Amino acid sequence: MNLRLLAVSSLLFCCWSPLLAQDVTPAAAPVRIGGAKKPTAQPEKPVYDVAADARLDVAAAIANAKRENHRVLIQWGANWCGFCVKLAGAMRANADVARELKYEYDVVHVDVGKFDKNMDFAKELGADIKAIPYLTILDADGKALVQQDSEVFETKDEKGNGGHDGKLLLAFLTKNQAPTLDAAVVRLAAFARAKTEQKRVFIHFGAPWCSWCHRLENWLAQPEIAALIAKDFVAVKIDQDRMTGGKEMLAAELEKAGVKSGGIPWFTFLDLDGKQIITSTNAGGANTGFPNAISEVQHFGVMLKTARIHLTDADVKTLTDSLDAIRLADEAKKPAKAR
Repeated sequence: MNLRLLAVSSLLFCCWSPLLAQDVTPAAAPVRIGGAKKPTAQPEKPVYDVAADARLDVAAAIANAKRENHRVLIQWGANWCGFCVKLAGAMRANADVARELKYEYDVVHVDVGKFDKNMDFAKELGADIKAIPYLTILDADGKALVQQDSEVFETKDEKGNGGHDGKLLLAFLTKNQAPTLDAAVVRLAAFARAKTEQKRVFIHFGAPWCSWCHRLENWLAQPEIAALIAKDFVAVKIDQDRMTGGKEMLAAELEKAGVKSGGIPWFTFLDLDGKQIITSTNAGGANTGFPNAISEVQHFGVMLKTARIHLTDADVKTLTDSLDAIRLADEAKKPAKAR
């Protein structure tokens, strides 16, 4: 019998055999199927969302990457592909790789189905996928910088079980991360823009590990919120962990305010000379952070009214009402006993 025909016949038999518990691999799929013989434990939530709109997900990742000075990492694959699931698992399990991704990348897992989904999108981005998982790195403008077959990261242990080398993954990700920004340069650019537009500067300090910082940033990124804030302020984030001089800048602003660190996000409105108009530290000495509690939202409203130029009372109310709505939504999600 022709060897290729024999191979295809064997593969078809394996795919349909009810005795096999492993993921099914399409007969024509260009994917490496070696590795552990035992079924790979699947996470509770599949790595690849088969119902997701890949273009929308990537567009959202690009938008966030632009705000955060990130790269976008696309992992093309499918849930039936054992190595695809393993690669995602390796990226979560290796602490250094997980930190690198959290700090420097927006990750999108794009489902290719049985090589009949999102392949046109991959082609548009320059990804010539011959096997999965496959990696594409985009810059903050959506330009493809790197196309990488993941086979170079694969390893086998003494039992022949397949996996991925954390050190190689980390080196790859570190090499292709966005250049580090200088906090002083970012600040100067914000003031230059504010002077041109005759606005003030809304400077907020955060870090990748800070969930409340992300909530503030996501709120500020909402189009209706961004439009109102932009009436009077140039909003700029200083990442204390990722920007050169970020921690020192925060310390300097706290010293000027005469307060001790109350955590992040911490923020202040500055005039065009860099003088603090008001800060997120309230009269009681507590940091407002992301305005969520009633008293925090009230203080943020005071901040806006103190620093505003053109914002109306109605504008301020729209902003504080939006924050109140978030708090109410949070409370509604809590179990009845916790309310």
